[in-house]
Amino acid sequence: MVETLSIAVIGAPVVGKTSIIRQFIYNDFSETYTPTRSRYVYRPSVILNRNMYELKILDVPPISSFPSSGDQLREWLDLRCRGVRNANAYILVYDICCVESFEYVKMIRQQIVENREGSSSEVPILVVGNKRDLQRQRFMPRRAVSVLVKKTWKCGYVECSAKFNWHVVLLFKELLGIAVARGMRQNHTSIRLQGALQRNRCTIM
Repeated sequence: MVETLSIAVIGAPVVGKTSIIRQFIYNDFSETYTPTRSRYVYRPSVILNRNMYELKILDVPPISSFPSSGDQLREWLDLRCRGVRNANAYILVYDICCVESFEYVKMIRQQIVENREGSSSEVPILVVGNKRDLQRQRFMPRRAVSVLVKKTWKCGYVECSAKFNWHVVLLFKELLGIAVARGMRQNHTSIRLQGALQRNRCTIM
């Protein structure tokens, strides 16, 4: 039995969502920026504490708002939002050099809390500050952001550099650990590996 966990990766344009995902799965980074215009699904397998998990990672294009519980029609009509509201966990990415991208994450996080069933503590949310390699250009000290996210928002917090593959595996390990610990096991499906151990799609964390 392989457990499946759905993870939605959300953020403003140019923050590096896709770069983080591709570094994690393929150990690949492109200097050329390609806007994410449609939702893309990645299905890597990971091993954590001797247990295998099939991840369904949703690379979500920038959305104006998180789909509300009463707006199911939007989820079906707008392919960008399909599966987002029912994800098991969320990675909210911002650029540590761009305050606007942090405000976007702040808005989306609040809407997730308001529109998901149950309390925010039941929905694992990891806020990720990307572009740590541009540390000197950041808009706010790391400690200040970390305290705000962890103490006030009650979310996990990790900084990474998708460009240099720094803390990329760590952030997925952190989120998966939180999700498993909180029992977010909503989709129990028996899955054949079907090549999941090939093409760098299986990561031991």
